[in-house]
Amino acid sequence: MRIVYITTRNSGEAKKIASHLLKKRLIACANIFPIESMYWFEGEIEENIEFVLLGKTTDSNFNKIEKEVSSMHSYEIPAIYSWKVDKVSKDYDDWIKKEVKR
Repeated sequence: MRIVYITTRNSGEAKKIASHLLKKRLIACANIFPIESMYWFEGEIEENIEFVLLGKTTDSNFNKIEKEVSSMHSYEIPAIYSWKVDKVSKDYDDWIKKEVKR
């Protein structure tokens, strides 16, 4: 199993991206939540409320997800990264594999 982490401008954008990835069966489910972010942008430190989308998928789908998200994201350089989950219950992992295309 793999978790894909994507920051978005607002809740609506996170839901739009999650729905798109779900319809394409690139993720099995998504969690969306607000975060406080601080970052460098055009020589200044910015501080904003953003929304994180966590998508659960298989190991092989990251490149497809990155391509889809990059094509529809409002940010010029969106944060899209993932990590492999070392331990996951067998039933949950089986469900993820059943729900996404590989």
